[in-house]
Amino acid sequence: MKAKTIKRWFDIHKWTSLICTVFLLMLCITGLPLIFTEEIDHLLEDEIELSELPAESPEFSKDAVLQKAMEHIPGKEAKYIFWDPEHHPNQMFVTLADSSEAPIEADHYLTMDERTATVLEAPPNEMTFMLLMYYLHVEMLAGIPGKLFLGLMGTLFIVAIISGVVLYGPIMKRFDFGMIRTEKSKRLKWLDLHNLLGIVTLAWVFVVGITGVINTLADPALEMWRSGQLAEMVSEYKDKPKLEGKLSSLDAALEKAREAAPEMEVSFVAYPGTLYSSSHHYAVYMIGTTPLTSRIIKPALIDAETGEFTDMRDLPWYLNTIFISQPFHFGDYGGLPMKIIWVIFDLATIIVLISGLYLWIARRKAKAAQLKRVLDNFESLTLSTVEEENAN
Repeated sequence: MKAKTIKRWFDIHKWTSLICTVFLLMLCITGLPLIFTEEIDHLLEDEIELSELPAESPEFSKDAVLQKAMEHIPGKEAKYIFWDPEHHPNQMFVTLADSSEAPIEADHYLTMDERTATVLEAPPNEMTFMLLMYYLHVEMLAGIPGKLFLGLMGTLFIVAIISGVVLYGPIMKRFDFGMIRTEKSKRLKWLDLHNLLGIVTLAWVFVVGITGVINTLADPALEMWRSGQLAEMVSEYKDKPKLEGKLSSLDAALEKAREAAPEMEVSFVAYPGTLYSSSHHYAVYMIGTTPLTSRIIKPALIDAETGEFTDMRDLPWYLNTIFISQPFHFGDYGGLPMKIIWVIFDLATIIVLISGLYLWIARRKAKAAQLKRVLDNFESLTLSTVEEENAN
């Protein structure tokens, strides 16, 4: 590679890194607690323990459980219901709000015992430490503009990774892999450490960077789905008036969805008028039963007035790409060992970012010191010349 080409790649690496470094540091730092979300929640909150029930205890329908939740906070409407049988068996999570269009800040969350139709937990709707970390990591507390901005920073980070790899070969071809010149200057030691950790974490940061950028596009992708496939699925309802009064049975809607996809299980229900449904339907989101297929989501639309099945289609490729990329970004698909690996690589990336920032500052200081020496030498030479001329 020619010197001019190396200089061009060096400038690309320097400026893309400098622009995104502060934001990448924020993402790495806020991402650390998010890796252990479940473990931290267990430490900060009392674990819900379900009591043993007599064998002859009555069974409650999903409609009855939902009714008890709505009686707990009167005057609210149901927005979402979801289940997590692997981690929270026999529990139903209900989201209530003043209306289906109410912002997320006004939502109320209840954890229900499906066996007894009782409220297990109804936490206050407030910003907790973990929620603060999550919103900082996902959108910098700035909504969709914040997400898209972080997507841009992630794109610059990917360019910085690629340019760093291009530079690594010419720089390291004269040295052994893993070499750190401890006997040299402090700046050289940090440069060697920066290069070593950068190449060791290459695959991880590239995967996490790519999946992070993909995840920032979730809102535009969802809007594309709503205006495209979802609008097509409910086209015959576009001229119908808004639903009023009591909705059809939730249990019946779940049964219709299971009939449409018997090999899948129910994960999530979006009520009519919410972001993830139409204005006339229950959207029952079905998922697969294996670790991989559990990220493949298939919505079934059930008429919320008549209870009849309307349509069910695979989500478009761009939404499936986002859902499949999420576990690769958060490292939440391999249990505690995978989370520990994610933490190690996260900490290494923090060192790479800080060392890169230090090297830029140290290089500027070295250049400034070199320029000062040149100016001092020039000034000294000029004074000597003037003194000689005066002496003559």
